[in-house]
Amino acid sequence: MSRWEKQVTPENAWRDYPRPQLTRANWQNLNGMWEYAIRPKTESQPSNFDGQILVPFCVESTLSKVTKSLKSDQRLWYRRNVTIPTDWNGQRVLLHFGAVDYECNLWVNGGLVGSHVGGSDAFEFDITDFLKSGQNQLVLGVTDPTTDGEQPRGKQVFNPNGIWYTPVSGIWQTVWLEPVPNPAYIEEVRLTPELDSSRLRVEVLLNRPITSPTSAIRLTALDGTQTVASLLVRSGRVAYLPIKNPKVWSPDSPFLYNFKAELVTVKDPFPGTENRNRPRHNDAERSAYAKAEVTGNAVDAITSYFAMRKMSMGPGKIAGQPMMLLNNKPVFQNGPLDQGWWPGSLLTPPSDEAMIFELDFLKKSGFNMLRKHIKVEPDRYYYHCDRLGLLVWQDMPSGFLSGQDMGRQEVVEPLRRSKGKEQFELELRRMMNRLHNHPSIVTWVVHNEGWGQYDNVRLADWVKALDPSRLVNAASGWSDLGAGDFFDIHTYEEVPNIPEPKKDRVIVVGEFGGIGWPITGHLWDPNKRNWGYQTYQDKDAVLKAYRTKYAKMVEMYQKNGVSAAVYTQTTDVEGEVNGLLTYDREIIKIPIETLREIHAPLFK
Repeated sequence: MSRWEKQVTPENAWRDYPRPQLTRANWQNLNGMWEYAIRPKTESQPSNFDGQILVPFCVESTLSKVTKSLKSDQRLWYRRNVTIPTDWNGQRVLLHFGAVDYECNLWVNGGLVGSHVGGSDAFEFDITDFLKSGQNQLVLGVTDPTTDGEQPRGKQVFNPNGIWYTPVSGIWQTVWLEPVPNPAYIEEVRLTPELDSSRLRVEVLLNRPITSPTSAIRLTALDGTQTVASLLVRSGRVAYLPIKNPKVWSPDSPFLYNFKAELVTVKDPFPGTENRNRPRHNDAERSAYAKAEVTGNAVDAITSYFAMRKMSMGPGKIAGQPMMLLNNKPVFQNGPLDQGWWPGSLLTPPSDEAMIFELDFLKKSGFNMLRKHIKVEPDRYYYHCDRLGLLVWQDMPSGFLSGQDMGRQEVVEPLRRSKGKEQFELELRRMMNRLHNHPSIVTWVVHNEGWGQYDNVRLADWVKALDPSRLVNAASGWSDLGAGDFFDIHTYEEVPNIPEPKKDRVIVVGEFGGIGWPITGHLWDPNKRNWGYQTYQDKDAVLKAYRTKYAKMVEMYQKNGVSAAVYTQTTDVEGEVNGLLTYDREIIKIPIETLREIHAPLFK
């Protein structure tokens, strides 16, 4: 295990506030020891449980203290008691799950509250109506088909081997309670920077519409504690906050503005006017609410943050070959393929400190980007990318039936069942919505290497329409159909291949490298093959190979107009030994200073 995994206890397991982009002061962390049981999924809720499990670590992981597999014909049960603080009386109580893989049902005090399907997205239940005074019993039942299903699952398989890893089932991110005002509260905030016009587009969404003309939203943007913009708008309206002389976010200067949204009551801006005669969605309404007088305290208030940055495609160094632009300037994006797996906790990072160590290592090594590979991280991961200044290409987790044709390197799209496509698109949209506010995320990656690929052109257009503020990598490697903003090749040859020029898209090397070095004492399983795309046995050979590959990237950047390079990979993972770090993060295979020196020509 890594040093951070060795430090995890039931008392310190993920104590950090789980949602930095929408923060309230009051909350209750439910991570820690829960009861668990594994039973055939045909059986009813058990009365006797098998033991205890440490939440939020999956049942297969070492840190869960269970380390058992969950088969597709079984159900994993969780149970624990909670007491609601008395000062939450009169408010609604939400039970949040950061992620549960894959399908779950929740009972509170014996009543069925609801269900959720999807392994990577956060969700919540309003459990207010099921609560009683004193102790309340929570019971969660989870099923996970893993390889027997078509659902998005990334690299999880029942038989881990090669580039496929141990399954993750059940709760694998923070569980927490939160009180919110009754009956209306701020449920969602969407923040989209519009750098060219020096303004921030703001959409504040309540849990239910409020028709009263005295309901308004007060928006405040701050530089530290200094207010730089403030605006009152009627609830349910899009707003634009002017940000004069914006401080621009970039990897070199990752400046974050603070933000506050408040649900407030104002004096009626149009007293004596019948509702049907009030101006709506026009300058008169906006002007009236902007000048309205707030009465009393805020009904609800959340804090967040945003950055002023722009991601686009435009002219680059080589005539006729577009490049990626950050804030209207060409910036080469250099980063690792980052899979986010840990030896003792699998998909769940062991702690905030563990994530910070890894991201700090990448930043100091001369990377300004990472490709988050077919995994969605906890919100705090992206928060650290935001504040440290690491660009993120966010992959959608792949999903396909075991034995299904995954696609080939020629242009082909195997048929997919309708329900598989429906679930993929549901989870893709959830991922985009949940992560929308993070300035570090600059690219959505729809499909990887033909894995479960279908309707790639349609999906790329759909993703771009949903979020025109980012670039779209329709297919990273293999089956390119001319969609999206990228032409992306994968090249694991000792000397990487050069992408062909494109007039309509940027060209990138979406995967290369794969230099393997198995280090005794730091292997997941010494009896495995422990492979890399090329495998060496000493640091000098590894360094020579790395220099050779990156010299080719510099040449491609300077002579061919390549926009980005993604090196495989940040760490060793299970049977793969092609990481810059060993799986336990104890050995840095190439010194940080050397990595930085090798990467430096890409930023000149």
